[in-house]
Amino acid sequence: MFPRAEVESDCYMARRGEARKDGKGRRLWKKVRYQLVEYHSLPNYLKDNEYILGYYRSEWPLKQTLFSIFTIHNETLNVWTHLIGFFLFLALTIYTAVKVPKVVDIHSLQQLPEMLKRADLHKLQSDLVACLPALPQLSHLHRLKEELRSSLPTMDSLSSLTRWHLVELISNCFPQRLSHPNQAQHSILNEVVANIITPLFAHRIPRWPFFAFLGGAMFCLLASSVCHLLSCHSRRIAYIMLRLDYAGIAALISTSFYPPVYYSFMCDPFFCNLYLGLITLLGCTTMLVSLLPVFQNPEYRSIRAGLFFGMGISGVVPVLHKLIAFRNQPEAVYTTQYEVLMGILYGLGALLYATRIPERWMPGKFDIAGHSHQLFHVLVVAGALTHYKAGLVYLKWRDLQGCAK
Repeated sequence: MFPRAEVESDCYMARRGEARKDGKGRRLWKKVRYQLVEYHSLPNYLKDNEYILGYYRSEWPLKQTLFSIFTIHNETLNVWTHLIGFFLFLALTIYTAVKVPKVVDIHSLQQLPEMLKRADLHKLQSDLVACLPALPQLSHLHRLKEELRSSLPTMDSLSSLTRWHLVELISNCFPQRLSHPNQAQHSILNEVVANIITPLFAHRIPRWPFFAFLGGAMFCLLASSVCHLLSCHSRRIAYIMLRLDYAGIAALISTSFYPPVYYSFMCDPFFCNLYLGLITLLGCTTMLVSLLPVFQNPEYRSIRAGLFFGMGISGVVPVLHKLIAFRNQPEAVYTTQYEVLMGILYGLGALLYATRIPERWMPGKFDIAGHSHQLFHVLVVAGALTHYKAGLVYLKWRDLQGCAK
């Protein structure tokens, strides 16, 4: 018989060895479990692009899925291309809310005589006083008012006369630096004059269509980033995230029409409401169709792309209408050029997404970077930025002219 102490010692060491083995096994399993896998190892609901062969995350826990935003896999650039775009549009939204209503370029001075024909001189005087609180000699304002009154009947020399006195007024606000302005300082003065005078006659049109577009862009970009980050967690999460992603795309396309339609036809309520109503209805229909489970199957990739492409093509009608109605307005041409470029960028992105170019030419070579979905994301951000530039032209156009054609 073995001594009892020796038997207990052997049992203790055996249990300790098993514990060590189990601990090592768990660590090894955890390390292996969170390794990237190849396409053929994926569950069916994660199989979408057979030309991307490796670097997949498959059914990871939520914590590891969230932290994978900082690791390398085949969705890393899909997440970051739209996440960076989201923060970019968030910054543009803040800039638009704070700065854009105050931004008027020097060319606005060319329209000063026409605007003064419609001006209330008493209001002009009070507004100038408010704009120039540090003006040392308010008598200049009374002289300006008299000059305006005497010149209004003929308007022959109003532009140069008014501009000269306004420059004199601004100079009096900066007596040390601009008492004898040189050519460079005159340029600064002209810009200051433009930014003071033009807002006095601006129409301050509603901004909600422009902010609706910015909101739609941010929703689309953020929803896409979250979808690509979390879809690998489980079948249920993948289902929810894909629905959210499709809704974001529909929201971006729909709200992209709000600025051009509203600002082009704000003076024609019938066509304004007609176009806005149709694009909103089409966007909501697309969102509802995207909720169908069959919509996410890989074999319906071309149908998905075609549906969103059709939404974009529907914008051709109001754009052509705008060109005909405002054919004498340079703003109509400028904005159309931006919108055509936006359509090309969106269309090219949808084409790459549907055809899986370039990875279909060299499967496995573009798993980490350069595959079609990443290119699609970059083109979407570029198209949205192009549309933002067009929106700024619309705002300036309508702020200065109102409903005047």
